Amino acid sequence: MSASLVLVAIMAIMYASGVYLMLERSMTRVLVGFMLVGNATNVLILIMAGRRGLAPFYDESISPDEYSDPLPQALLLTAIVITFGASAFLMALIYRSWKLANVDAVQDDAEDLALRGGRGVQGEEPLVPDDDTEFGPYSSSELAAARQHRDTQTDLEDAQDASADDDDDRDFRTRSPRRPRP
Repeated sequence: MSASLVLVAIMAIMYASGVYLMLERSMTRVLVGFMLVGNATNVLILIMAGRRGLAPFYDESISPDEYSDPLPQALLLTAIVITFGASAFLMALIYRSWKLANVDAVQDDAEDLALRGGRGVQGEEPLVPDDDTEFGPYSSSELAAARQHRDTQTDLEDAQDASADDDDDRDFRTRSPRRPRP
C-alpha cells in the first residue's frame, strides 16, 4: 500500500468513527466524534493537496511546477481553527450541562414527548405505512386525524396570540401597569 492509500483508509475510519460517536446521546462522545470528523477533514485536505513541493515563495530560478499549492495549506489552517472554536463551544455546553444537571446525556424534551403522544415505545420512531407519501391514498380516518391535528394546532396558536395581547398594558421589567409619563 502506498502512503496515500493509508491516509485514505485512516480518513475513512476517522469519518466513520466520528459519525458513529456523534449519533450517541452522551455529549462527551458527541464532542469526541466532532473532533474525529474535524481531523478526518484535515486529512482529506492534506490528501487533496497532492505531492510535496517547495514553499510557495516566488523565485525566478525555480520552475513553477516545483512549488506546492498554497490553497490547501490555507484551507487546512482554516479547518483547524474552525474545529478548535466549535470544540471549545461544545466543551462549554458540556460543562454547563454538567454543572446544572450533573448529567452528560441529552434528555428528551417533555414537550416533544407530549407531542409524540402514546405512539410506540419511548425513544422509538413511530411506524409509518409504506404507502404514506404526499401523493399516496389516505383513508378517511387519516384525513380526519390530520384535520383535527391542524385545528388543535390553530387553536393553540390563537391562544398564544391572545395571551401575548393581554400583556400590552404592562411594563415588562416591573410587571406593573404602565404609568403615563408627565
